[in-house]
Amino acid sequence: MSFFDTLRTALRALRKNKMRAILTIIGVVIGIAAVTTIVSIGQGANRLVQGELQGLGTNVIFVTPGQKRERGVLRNDAPTLTEADADAIALECSAVRAVSPMIWTGGQVIFGNENWSPKEMVGVGPDFLQVRAWPLAAGSFFSEADMESSAKVCVIGQTLIGKLFRTTNPIGQTIRINNVPIRVIGILAKKGANMVGDDQDNLILMPQTTVRKRLVGDPLDNIHAIMVSARSMDQMHRASDQMRNLLLERHEIAPQEEPDFEVTDMEEVSSMLGIVTGTLTMMLSVIAGISLVVGGVGIMNIMLVSVTERTREIGIRMALGARGRDILWQFLIESIILSSIGGLIGLALGTALSMGATVVINTYKPGTEWPMVVSIPAALVAMGFAAIVGVFFGFYPARRASRLDPIDALRYE
Repeated sequence: MSFFDTLRTALRALRKNKMRAILTIIGVVIGIAAVTTIVSIGQGANRLVQGELQGLGTNVIFVTPGQKRERGVLRNDAPTLTEADADAIALECSAVRAVSPMIWTGGQVIFGNENWSPKEMVGVGPDFLQVRAWPLAAGSFFSEADMESSAKVCVIGQTLIGKLFRTTNPIGQTIRINNVPIRVIGILAKKGANMVGDDQDNLILMPQTTVRKRLVGDPLDNIHAIMVSARSMDQMHRASDQMRNLLLERHEIAPQEEPDFEVTDMEEVSSMLGIVTGTLTMMLSVIAGISLVVGGVGIMNIMLVSVTERTREIGIRMALGARGRDILWQFLIESIILSSIGGLIGLALGTALSMGATVVINTYKPGTEWPMVVSIPAALVAMGFAAIVGVFFGFYPARRASRLDPIDALRYE
């Protein structure tokens, strides 16, 4: 018999037992749909994390205070970074493109009869926008002269326009922060919410010297962090090493001593989060893949029943000249057809479930913007695995049918 004759015979046999074929397909559908959904959601999570990290800026590296020993006691809250450290990094680290010292404060902002407490009030350097890759929507940013004079100027996020100014143009207006008059000179472009739902536009930026001297009242030049942008992604590790060596020297820390600062680049964070999300996705996919094995066992069971029920038919066909390999191929093709149809339906169902899950997440978590990802390689692997399930679990019943003795098969009741 030719391949097409065998295929027609297999399809005819499946049509005779439609309900059995449908029940067999369902097991494969559930397995493929589960794997497709989990992989799509996992890759969406990974893409969301990577996008959020990229939103922090271009090739960003953070320098934060570490532990400091005072009178034999380790303190995590002791200031260990200074404005001079940030200036030294900008001057001496060749792999660094831009540097911004950072100092945080809090308080209430008043304009006319309106008041608001922003999520963040941050003192930064003139290169902050370059480090964060955050453009202005209007106005201008503060300069080195503003830093040196501790100018009472600020740049606001989009949220504050609606909370304080409404229809009034904020540029040139004077607000009050802790009774200190501050003039608005610029408006940041809209960023939206981050991956945990926090509003990134709910902030005010000021020269770090203004925050430190006029709002915090720190007579020293202590800062809370240094945000750095490397010249390129390839130079991030080099920039980190240069900063680490420079600060060790400036802070006079011996090789055997614990540094009083920490250097963290976003590439390391991105890699770590990628490993976490990838591992979780793989583990869940393995668990979902168990249902594929269950579906394969169902295929084997149904095919064994089919062989038993069609023993006389097999005997007649072999008596009329059908060879053992023709019988083998017929039952194997039936098994592959069942698993392939289940794979296609499962892939479509999994894609629909992924889209539905994405809509639900974005609906109940406003601002998250969870991306919808359909992985073509994952889809191809799922389809290939479905075919393999059909071959693997269908081979034994097909082989058993092909080895039946024609005389015994004709006598079977």
